[in-house]
Amino acid sequence: MRSRRPETTKSVSRPKGIPKCPTGIHGLDEITFGGLPRGRPTLVCGGAGCGKTLIGMEFLVRGATEFDEPGVCLSFEETADELAVNTASLGFDVAALVAQKKLSIDHIYIERSLIEEAGDYDLEALFVRLGHAVDSIGAKRVLLDSVEALFAGLENESVLRSELRRLFRWLKERKLTAIVTGERGQGTLTRHGLEEYISDCVIVLDHRITETVLTRRLRIVKYRGSTHGTNEYPFLIEDDGLSVLPVTSIDLKHVSSNERVSTGVPALDVMFGGQGYFRATSILVSGTAGTGKTSLTAHFVDAACSRGERCVFLSFEESPNQIIRNMRSIGIDLGRWVDKGLLYFQAARPTTFGLEMHLVKIHKIIKELDPRIVVVDPVTALLHSGTAFETKSMLLRLIDLLKAKRITALITTLTSGSDAQEQTQVDISSLVDTWLLLRDIESGGERNRGLYILKARGIAHSNQIREFILTDHGVDLRKVYLGDAGLLTGSARVTQEAKDASAALLARQEIDRKEFLLDRKRKALDAQIAALQLEVETEEQESRRLITQEEAKLRRWEQSQNEMAKSRSVNPSTRGGNGRSAKARGGRR
Repeated sequence: MRSRRPETTKSVSRPKGIPKCPTGIHGLDEITFGGLPRGRPTLVCGGAGCGKTLIGMEFLVRGATEFDEPGVCLSFEETADELAVNTASLGFDVAALVAQKKLSIDHIYIERSLIEEAGDYDLEALFVRLGHAVDSIGAKRVLLDSVEALFAGLENESVLRSELRRLFRWLKERKLTAIVTGERGQGTLTRHGLEEYISDCVIVLDHRITETVLTRRLRIVKYRGSTHGTNEYPFLIEDDGLSVLPVTSIDLKHVSSNERVSTGVPALDVMFGGQGYFRATSILVSGTAGTGKTSLTAHFVDAACSRGERCVFLSFEESPNQIIRNMRSIGIDLGRWVDKGLLYFQAARPTTFGLEMHLVKIHKIIKELDPRIVVVDPVTALLHSGTAFETKSMLLRLIDLLKAKRITALITTLTSGSDAQEQTQVDISSLVDTWLLLRDIESGGERNRGLYILKARGIAHSNQIREFILTDHGVDLRKVYLGDAGLLTGSARVTQEAKDASAALLARQEIDRKEFLLDRKRKALDAQIAALQLEVETEEQESRRLITQEEAKLRRWEQSQNEMAKSRSVNPSTRGGNGRSAKARGGRR
């Protein structure tokens, strides 16, 4: 028998209260806060084919293999061989457990026509037979399948009620944790409408078809002495047992990370402050058909695989080969990562399974591959497998799972032209941490792509709308280009760019012309200044020449005067005012 995560039940938080007996059934112990009431009977009721016997048998098998609690199955409908064959489809080796004395199966055939209601009718023989089976292997768990077959011939309600009470009291006295199965009645939980009142715990199983898709559901109607989940929970019967899927985790204790991972598009990283998304968060990419959601996703996957991280790509519309071929047209080769084992594709039509089966398969893939990145493209396709509420519940459980395992999730959603751009059909925008919106921008008779970030929790991000272009080398985000009418894209952008380039050229030419004229004026002024300087220098030289000549004349005159004085023997220093000496003036008194 295949072993399946016994640690699930051990990790469940158990509030104080009555002793619990873990079932080992994935998800059931979580919503019962630890398991079924130990030493008390639990009624499991439902219509035909909803899984009553299987849940009881798994309760016994898990108890024997995972909790060392042998069990006894008392069947009134199926033989031991039939039960062994039927449960083998779940991976249970019942025959081996019987041989190891960990499990005992006893089939009691009851013919309704042979049963007579008499005053001394009782279940003493049943108790003896069941007690012997319990004592022979030291059983702690019991399955009675089903109570309707045991009391099929009884019509007296008082006798029926009395014997039911006696049966349940006998199980309690022996401190046996028991599951008693019952068939659904008309307007009551069971056919007799009595078992649910004397049982300590009542679990109702149901299966319904919504738009041709089958969904099994489980609900805990009552649980004496303990709190429990009160919702309807989807459950699955798969090849390794039952799986009950709670609506969400019991509490929000996800570990947050400050690590950032690249979007795969450098320009988009810049819009997130140059570092990209937070790791272990959920990213939503929404947009109408053809806006490039899968292409943007492929960039993210390609970047993650380049870092050596394993990725899982869940596709609900395109086959893996088609996705790989299409992405090669924009220069992204996802096939090489598939060959290296870093990228795993899971492609299936959403209507192939119900929502819960899709979720269980995702659980299995994540458990087997332990990826760092999970892509779901697109989640709106899951609306074909259930209602919007059911799809949102399924995605909530998926996002909780991925966050708990520190996996970064990128989810795409398709919006139609009539939808509000800032709204998703599955109403998960409030659940995700980052939301990118791709939209068509119509202008000038064209439809061009635009991208902007609606929200990014904890990240400072750009508020600009960027033109989104798919090229042969991948996604290219053009810088914002604004015209008089606002954001310009496509041909309008090219035309406006040409006009702006022409205007810039004319402005440059005008500037060059003005600079040329200014230079000419500067040179003309420089020439005039040079001529004036030359004229000044010439005049200065002429003036200096004249000054030199006058100075020379003055020196020659002085020299001639001195020479004349010497020739007359006249001391120039003794001459008076009239040219006569002082002696001559003073010779006569």
